[in-house]
Amino acid sequence: MVISGATMKNEEKTELAGFLKTLPPVQFCCVYGSTLHPNNSDKSSMVDYILGVADPLKWHSENLKLNRSHYASWMVHLGGAKLVTKVADGIGVGVHFNPFVTWNDKMLKYGVVRMHDLVEDILNWQRFYISGRLQKPVRVLLDNLDVENLNATNLRTAIAAALLILPSKFNEEDLYSTICSLSYMGDLRMIFAEDKNKVKKIVQGQFNLFRSMYKPFIEEYEAKDVLRVSSFGGQQANLSQVHLQCPTDLISGVGTKFQSASGLYSNPPHRPFCVGQVVREVVFSSREEAARSMQKVVRRTVIVSSLRQAVSGFVAAGGMNAGRYLANKVRKAWKSWT
Repeated sequence: MVISGATMKNEEKTELAGFLKTLPPVQFCCVYGSTLHPNNSDKSSMVDYILGVADPLKWHSENLKLNRSHYASWMVHLGGAKLVTKVADGIGVGVHFNPFVTWNDKMLKYGVVRMHDLVEDILNWQRFYISGRLQKPVRVLLDNLDVENLNATNLRTAIAAALLILPSKFNEEDLYSTICSLSYMGDLRMIFAEDKNKVKKIVQGQFNLFRSMYKPFIEEYEAKDVLRVSSFGGQQANLSQVHLQCPTDLISGVGTKFQSASGLYSNPPHRPFCVGQVVREVVFSSREEAARSMQKVVRRTVIVSSLRQAVSGFVAAGGMNAGRYLANKVRKAWKSWT
């Protein structure tokens, strides 16, 4: 299972992976960001890296010896690697970002996350932070622990959640837009610091990558007679959902955490679930009610994670870099509204 669904020219991959040679060893690395979109012409945009490491404290200790300038000076002087890790874990969601790093005529931002936390988020949507990012196309540069295959669980959960929200008939772009919007539900940045057309631009700019990521799961649901799909050709496929009043496969697909937190439960095999039936003392009068319950849990998770990470990022980046980053975001948001 490939996260990105995309091929990359060897020279391009080699160039992007070259940055890793300036850092301590990592176990996983992927790249994302608007500068990597096939139709992007703004090469001044930052290239974003996610780095998975076994021990962030040890990794930051080593990186401070190699790249002290990447970190906010106050963090370096007051606590070093211990403070960096403490802020990421105690205030944020376990990810420390170093923005505005210049390398090879490029502007970079890289986030460092503990591999255990990365895997937990992929499998259980624990924070719905890294997992949300990996529901969209990325370019994997290094994967020593087979994260790409683990991410199949994340993608399968995302498509189940999206199908629960969508109406009976929709097209591919509707599906991918709904999946993409999951990780922005409740994201505080979307209020004032993000392009209001962000989801649309992401999906339309990377439509074929989304298709290659999610086509296997669409075909799974088609085989289970949950979906009916027109042929995948050059144009968008049209899809329709079957048995809307008995979304057993969708409810079982949204994951244990979200089933229990929202009251969504799939039934034992001998008790087929239908909307309106009592299941573990939970009653859904309609499919829409079940979808709203799931969305409520997703939104609550994203609100908490986005707020924590925003505060952590502001603290970790230092006043000047944080202000610079926020100004860039607000400027893009303003352009989208004018």
